[in-house]
Amino acid sequence: MSYNAVPVCRLAAASLFLITGGHWAQILSMNPVIVESFADMVREKGIDRDILMSVIEETFAMMVRKKYGLEAKFDIVMNMDKGDIELYLEKTVVEKIEDPSTQITVEEAFKKSGEELEPGDEYVEVINTGRDFGRRLIITAKQNLNQKIREIEKDNLFNEYNGLVGDVLVGEVYQIRQGDLFILHNRRELLLPKSEQIQRERWRKGDTIRALCKEVRRSTVNSTPVVVLSRTDPRFLAKLMEAEVPEIFDGFITIKAVAREPGERAKVAVESNDERIDPVGACVGMKGVRIHSIVRELANESIDVIPWSDEPDTFLARALSPAKLISVELDEASKTATVLVSDDQVSLAIGKQGQNVRLASKLTGYQINLVKEARDEEDIELIEFRDEIGLDLYTELIRARIDTAKEFLNTPEEALMQLPGLTAERIAQIRSLLEREFQQADQALEDVAEKAGFKLTTLRPDGRETTESAEATAEAQRSEEKDAHAEAK
Repeated sequence: MSYNAVPVCRLAAASLFLITGGHWAQILSMNPVIVESFADMVREKGIDRDILMSVIEETFAMMVRKKYGLEAKFDIVMNMDKGDIELYLEKTVVEKIEDPSTQITVEEAFKKSGEELEPGDEYVEVINTGRDFGRRLIITAKQNLNQKIREIEKDNLFNEYNGLVGDVLVGEVYQIRQGDLFILHNRRELLLPKSEQIQRERWRKGDTIRALCKEVRRSTVNSTPVVVLSRTDPRFLAKLMEAEVPEIFDGFITIKAVAREPGERAKVAVESNDERIDPVGACVGMKGVRIHSIVRELANESIDVIPWSDEPDTFLARALSPAKLISVELDEASKTATVLVSDDQVSLAIGKQGQNVRLASKLTGYQINLVKEARDEEDIELIEFRDEIGLDLYTELIRARIDTAKEFLNTPEEALMQLPGLTAERIAQIRSLLEREFQQADQALEDVAEKAGFKLTTLRPDGRETTESAEATAEAQRSEEKDAHAEAK
């Protein structure tokens, strides 16, 4: 085996050789600087040392194969510490060449090495990259190297943040574009979409922000990883509580379930693994100091902490607090719950715009149907409707000893038609007016029920169940207004 004594090229120069387009005169005298540049690349770009060596080796292997053919035999020796690389081309000495990429004649081998070799001997030639590789090949290799380094950076970014999914990250708002926030974290650009922000919050450039690493996905354009953050994810609230409550961090208390309407209200179910620790009290803290810091972080989002129970009906009753329930019936097959509440508790069970029942449904996993136990409505003095029915007719009704709305509704139509100014059509209008007054409270609750997506049923004192939709109530009102308009004409 013979080795040509051509001076070897430097490993660190390998990359610079490609980048500078093969100007070796500028490179060979820069060995200490080159080694440092590679150390900087490993440190700044986060590229593993061995992976970087592999990429450079693959790049030069590609160049050798393109120059000398796919069947060419070669060897690449790299020393990352010194910044050296040696490229050896191996050929077999023959009398007559059949494959130039793997064979060399006796005469040519003697001419290059000065040694007398016989057919069958191995000849090893050191490749002079500055002389043997053309400019076009160098440009191709440069593009290939840069592309591989970019792919490695993308993979490193994906793997780094994929391991942080579910963790809370702290960054700085450095750009706001169409409502989306771009967060700077460890010199990386992360995305907090508008849909993952609490609506009432307003951020400015330079603000410090905390958010949950929700997911890492590949861009459909160039496969660049996109790290998506969230402040609305229920896991964000759980992580904030874990950071604020030592008992949760140490494992003495477990967060079993979280339901949120970001920026408005949330419910958290907690369970104690130590009977000596009150889970709710530990999470709330002395005078609410622990929970208040979380509330401030979440734009004053109201947080209800409730104790977990393995009994579904008990847990559902706690989830609907502060309302007090009469009974709970569960259907495990359809995951629905029928909850009976008294008339004075139904508004508490529903909550503001249906928040309480929606959060309870999310927390427990049951579709909740409320049944309101109705009581006899309180009567209303007829004087409340004097302007609507007219002073003359009101006076006649008082003379007939009809003083309240219920007395009017319970009086037979034949008896009412004996009074001056009352016709069958007018009686129907007044009755509709009075009935609507009794139904106004129910209508408001039914509107909320419809918007919140749950069923509200009224259980009457006589045992009948009625479910009145907002559409039916509105249709009755439109019919009444139409009759009044016709009478006026």
